Amino acid sequence: MVKPADIQLIGNEVALRWEDGVEDYFPMDQLRALSPSAETQGEHDLLGQRIGGGEEGRDFTGVTVTGFAPIGGYAIQFHFSDGHRSGLYSFEYLRNIGAKFRG
Repeated sequence: MVKPADIQLIGNEVALRWEDGVEDYFPMDQLRALSPSAETQGEHDLLGQRIGGGEEGRDFTGVTVTGFAPIGGYAIQFHFSDGHRSGLYSFEYLRNIGAKFRG
């Protein structure tokens, strides 16, 4: 698993440089919209039905990252200006969504 070597908040983007030299730039409002939290994405019950969520499609324009914290050796918790902090962004998840922003 490739891990981040450096993370910086630059303007309205989160800049992330990986150990292998790849650089990703995430617009902060898009990072908020893509939060992997149950609050944002919902979760599935034992029958596979989605419960909760409902923030998909919500407009997060203007939401910024105010800070972040490493979670173990596998994830980052971003702190957003709208108070959201419950999403744990695994390195694998960030690498996958980073590829979408890279084109």
